[in-house]
Amino acid sequence: MISIRPLLAVAVPVLAALAVLLLNKRAKLRDVISPLAAIATFAIVASMAPTVLAGGTVDLRLFEILPGIDFAFRVDALGMVFATVSSLLWIVASIYSIGYMRHLNEHAQTRFFACFAASLAAAAGGAFAANLFTLVIFYEVLSLVTYPLVYHHEDEEGWTGSRKYLVYLMGASKSVLLAALALTYNIAGSLDFVPGGLLAGVNASAPLLTVVYFCYLFGFAKAAVMPMHAWLPAAMVAPTPVSALLHAVAVVKMGVFCVLRVVFHVFGVGLVGGLGLGIATAYVVSFTILMASIYALTRDDLKARLAYSTVSQLSYIVLGAVLLSPIAMVGGIIHIAAHAFSKITLFFCAGSIYCASGKRNISDMAGIGRRLPWTMGAFFVGSLSMIGVPPAAGFISKWYLARGSVEAGETPFLIVLLISSVLNAAYFLPVSYAAFFGTEAQESPATVREIPMLTIPLVATAILSVAMGIFPDYFVALAERVVR
Repeated sequence: MISIRPLLAVAVPVLAALAVLLLNKRAKLRDVISPLAAIATFAIVASMAPTVLAGGTVDLRLFEILPGIDFAFRVDALGMVFATVSSLLWIVASIYSIGYMRHLNEHAQTRFFACFAASLAAAAGGAFAANLFTLVIFYEVLSLVTYPLVYHHEDEEGWTGSRKYLVYLMGASKSVLLAALALTYNIAGSLDFVPGGLLAGVNASAPLLTVVYFCYLFGFAKAAVMPMHAWLPAAMVAPTPVSALLHAVAVVKMGVFCVLRVVFHVFGVGLVGGLGLGIATAYVVSFTILMASIYALTRDDLKARLAYSTVSQLSYIVLGAVLLSPIAMVGGIIHIAAHAFSKITLFFCAGSIYCASGKRNISDMAGIGRRLPWTMGAFFVGSLSMIGVPPAAGFISKWYLARGSVEAGETPFLIVLLISSVLNAAYFLPVSYAAFFGTEAQESPATVREIPMLTIPLVATAILSVAMGIFPDYFVALAERVVR
């Protein structure tokens, strides 16, 4: 089906960003723009879901760049997973951001909200890209529009973190990723995504294809596969709504989404398996899963602990894809949504704690659950999902991943999943235990209380996490369309 709707899904957030800039001096009207644009974007994305679930695609070719390279959109099942998650969570994230920025009276709010909207436009464009060229364009745009969000505070820590953010992401894309694109075009004469793999059946040597594959794996540094992960904890200097955006919705999900595109539609499952790249990648990401979890255990700063948790959880998605078992691949794809709903809840809770109490370190949060019961209750729900406890969303994706490991006959990776879940419990559950059962610091009960404009969005995302665990059919159906 040819339709303008993929372009509209990109254009609405772009127009929202421009409107935010124009309404710089009218704060109340400016702040309404983002939630309204988010709802409109989600409606556009949702309108394409029936076509995709029925096995169709929504296409739009804009113009040709070079022979075999178009700037074009194609909405398929994998793109719909990413677009649904990002557009839905942008609604609650925009509301949360208004409450957070107003409560702390943050500076440069117009720049913040404009970049926030632009980041969704880049995410939607990447989700609906029809080829590698269009995907990489939006991948780069996302890096640029989120850079001001990372250095938002404009202090020494902010500049240091933002430099590392840009050096890792742009450095990787300007070197190994660019090389991978050039080699792919030289080998195949095209950069289009093809069911079964663009490079399947091409006349190229195994060593060359292996080099191209790993250039993609590490060139898409947003996926945070070690050692290309250091930018992610460094980006924690950003305001908490940005951290939620980076770690749950747009940036990191763009990274793993790109890797999945390479596995499924550039190389193809058959070629990845034939070259032995699946198992090799599985060991690389398994190392990332375990080491990042160990790092998380050592961090007292709550956002830093959540950051290393994200590094670990992203590699679950890649692991599911490269195990090449249909069940595991479904698990990896739906973990995009499961992790997003749960991790954005945890970051929202971290921001709520900071706004209410000024506390960042876990060691200072003893007893805070009695002052912030809704916040810490939602944190507990998000934690259970990250661990993989039913009925939260994380259980569904981990269940598919565990079954897929068995189906693939790869017991070592089943063990990795089990050890990782134990580590998840070790660094998440003590936070909730201390918050509810620890001895609180001496301070007036009036000084720490829930902030409704922050509490309502975080409770909403906690409910979404549980709802997906109980009703996963939509995301499972899309994932099955991808691997079919």
